[in-house]
Amino acid sequence: MNARYARQIVLPNFGISAQAALSRAKVLVIGAGGLGCPALQYLAASGVGTIGIIDHDEIELSNLHRQILFDESDIGKNKAKVAAIKLQKSNSDLSIQVFETKIDNRNALGIIREYDIVIDGSDNFPTRYVVNDACAILKIPLIYGSVFRYEGQVSVFHSPSHIDNILDRAANYRDIFPVPPAKGEVPNCLETGVLGVLTGIVGTWQASEAIKLITGIGEVLSSTILTLNMLTNTIEHFTFELHPDALFGAPSNENELSHMNYDDFCGIKSDIQEITWKKFREIYSTESVILLDVRDEYEMPKVKKFTYKSIPMNDLQSRMHELDTTKTIVVFCQTGKRSIVAAFDLMAILKLQHVLSISGGINAIDEN
Repeated sequence: MNARYARQIVLPNFGISAQAALSRAKVLVIGAGGLGCPALQYLAASGVGTIGIIDHDEIELSNLHRQILFDESDIGKNKAKVAAIKLQKSNSDLSIQVFETKIDNRNALGIIREYDIVIDGSDNFPTRYVVNDACAILKIPLIYGSVFRYEGQVSVFHSPSHIDNILDRAANYRDIFPVPPAKGEVPNCLETGVLGVLTGIVGTWQASEAIKLITGIGEVLSSTILTLNMLTNTIEHFTFELHPDALFGAPSNENELSHMNYDDFCGIKSDIQEITWKKFREIYSTESVILLDVRDEYEMPKVKKFTYKSIPMNDLQSRMHELDTTKTIVVFCQTGKRSIVAAFDLMAILKLQHVLSISGGINAIDEN
């Protein structure tokens, strides 16, 4: 084993003891996407003994420019499962646990409590809040990372070695975001784009913070946000104070977390009605229904069985006037995620009630 890790064992203040700590450690990575892929690769390469991967998504062609564990032959397969297979090939000593599911308030505590550290590579606020709150309750360190266009952020929450004497707790994600940003304030990468190499840098930095937490070397980013800008080559650190009211409304125990509705908390309406393609066929009529494709023009396959209108998600708000609001609008995308957001926007901006989203998107068109 020492031959594999010789180059890091020889480091000052590292040695055999730090390597042994890595081999005993258990790290859970939320999301095997742009952040999760590089984090997973470096955790595996460094010798972390047990790695958990949770992701319910399937690999798409548009993932490959940043999710570097995958290749074209993996398209359509579950991300967590494929990632585990490839990591095991790179280091057969690893114990890898796969969760092909979405993490939420019902399963978060049961999954997270089995690990020493959590790396959050998710890309949505409901997941970030539920993971943060579960880690706070369990007192498990959480390594946060995010990207926006050409900028990235990294921080560490719930670090046991950085407890505030007055508030008797460590820094919390809610100290930065006590409430979620209003809908539309922080667009996702589908709307703004993302440079693949940036997610690689941020995900690798998250893995670095995990290694420091495990081995005790260096200083971790507790009560500090590290920001980096690729275009200007600038890296800055911003320290923040723990806010006494930041946890107002946050769950303080397992029972309270299980009753939280994170979609409502983050302004995502759960009352957007979803239908299957089978149900759509039953209601379809060009006289009363508009089928709206919010995917980008290059995305495949195209719909051949029905007449539809194409307005990419990025253009939707500026082109809503093109839609006949007297008709029922049925929205679809590739997987059913963007269509939920688009349906919400149509209802909120145009004050419509008759907007539906097709569950599973175009990927489900032959399944119903």
